[in-house]
Amino acid sequence: MTETQQILADLEWQVSMGADEVVEETPSLPLWKRAADKKPNTSLSLKESSVNPIPFSPKKVERPQNPPLVQARSLEELKRQVVNFEGCPLRTTAINTVFADGDPTSPVMFVGEAPGEEEDRQGKPFVGASGQLFNHMLEAVGLTRDKIYISNILFWRPPGNRTPTDAEIASCLPLVERHIALINPKILILLGGVAAKTLLRTKTGIMRLRGKWTTYAPSSEEDGQILCLPTYHPAYLLRQGNAKRQAWNDFLLLKNQLEEITR
Repeated sequence: MTETQQILADLEWQVSMGADEVVEETPSLPLWKRAADKKPNTSLSLKESSVNPIPFSPKKVERPQNPPLVQARSLEELKRQVVNFEGCPLRTTAINTVFADGDPTSPVMFVGEAPGEEEDRQGKPFVGASGQLFNHMLEAVGLTRDKIYISNILFWRPPGNRTPTDAEIASCLPLVERHIALINPKILILLGGVAAKTLLRTKTGIMRLRGKWTTYAPSSEEDGQILCLPTYHPAYLLRQGNAKRQAWNDFLLLKNQLEEITR
């Protein structure tokens, strides 16, 4: 691979992680040069700051009804539907269906983008390098994987970890929305630009969305609004360490809001 091809590949990767806005006037050194001599840092070395929870003010958002495809009344039934789902071509190229992990009764649900290579191999979300960082981030605010619930917008790995297409996302969206409705969390955390743009139905980039509480409106009108916070995907933080401080502040927002709703 030539230097130009490597730089283009890095840029494509950043866009897939939601980094779709320029934040520096002068370009930095190519990411591959800075990362070549060191392994990804999965630790958090950030100072805590005081972040107060904000009041939850639900807003009415129009959402389409789920198509007849998804009528699952339980997680077990939904998982069977996902495993047997033939509407997404990624199912035929993946090793495993990656449904979810964690405690389905948890008040907080995380939704990422798609399984990576290690996730596809093990059949569990967030178990690769980004999963290790994700675990550290949870522990830093007093949480563990068995105290939260986590899934993705896609249940199958795109070949080569490429960016999922709009058609692939659209095919899985009714299943994802039903998944969220069945869990019915108090707080929904959207990890990365793909998850945030898809579920909030917006074109706004993750750099502008992150760190701001909003609401997710389930597809069924009888379901209530869910407090929602977009933040960076851990895989993005592995490559952009300077964004960890912002992600840390987002997790402090989550911590304080959880303390508020569980009192």
